[in-house]
Amino acid sequence: MTKPPVKTIGVLGAGAWGTALAAVAAEAGNDVILWSRNENVVADINHAHENKLYLKGANLDPRIIATTETSAVQDCDALLLVVPSQHLGTVLETCKDQISPETPLVLCTKGVEIKSGLLMTEMISRILPHNPIAVLSGPTFAIEVANKLPTAVTLACADEVLGKKLSNTLNNRSFRIYQSLDPIGAEIGGAVKNVIAIACGIVEGKRLGDNARAALITRGLSEIVKLGLAKGGRRETLMGLSGMGDLTLTCTATQSRNYALGKALGQGIAIQDYLKGRITVAEGLSSSKSVTELAQKLSIDMPICHAVCNILHNNANINETIAQLLARPQKAEI
Repeated sequence: MTKPPVKTIGVLGAGAWGTALAAVAAEAGNDVILWSRNENVVADINHAHENKLYLKGANLDPRIIATTETSAVQDCDALLLVVPSQHLGTVLETCKDQISPETPLVLCTKGVEIKSGLLMTEMISRILPHNPIAVLSGPTFAIEVANKLPTAVTLACADEVLGKKLSNTLNNRSFRIYQSLDPIGAEIGGAVKNVIAIACGIVEGKRLGDNARAALITRGLSEIVKLGLAKGGRRETLMGLSGMGDLTLTCTATQSRNYALGKALGQGIAIQDYLKGRITVAEGLSSSKSVTELAQKLSIDMPICHAVCNILHNNANINETIAQLLARPQKAEI
């Protein structure tokens, strides 16, 4: 069996996840260009082959070349978009003239844009209307991926042939990719699970028990499915790696930034104090607001997401919010 030709993969965003995906692409045999605004991060990656700021403890392949110049990604065979969700649109607007309309864009960021209420794929299509789009999502922690621990994800693309090509380009011995034709479903799962994870962290911080967390995960999955179906996603996608799998990981592991944020709130730590000095983003903080507003726009009942939004953005009392959730009228489960 002949090896596929070496490709050049561009990665926009050199946070923990962007750096880990650069490592994935390099391990699969590709040359990688990794873009970052941060000159110190670029210098660390190019000279020490590590990202001390965002992914300490992971040794990076020398074929990963970091840069602060967006023009460096213009001739890439595929472009992975790993900028935080609320900043992705701004970055794409800045460099859209440097991206060929034939270049496949792989969305690796999870969230709903607050200012527009658009899913990331919808926002990307407005800025780069001719580029094919895929979504990469699943239960992943960046440091485990970068250290080549076994991981499985979904790569969803409406174009089956392109999806297979992208999967073959990124798949390696420790990073197993399952293909899907449902990018909307894959995207919804990733966007909402961060909000549910904050709720589960609050339960842990309040010491409300494993029963309560299991209930939140299950009812949270129900909210994900409702929103996913309303946006045109498929139920089976949301029962897979990018839905139930990602939700389970984020809601049960202390590595999760969203779970850790919720736990701190449950322990009585003020959100301003918790966030002070942190360089990483808990995507659920912004997604709680944008997801809740999207649900309201679509007339979808998502009480857990709404409750988290009220706690984070409207200073709602946590104990009273929990009591209100428990006092909701009884209903059929399905």
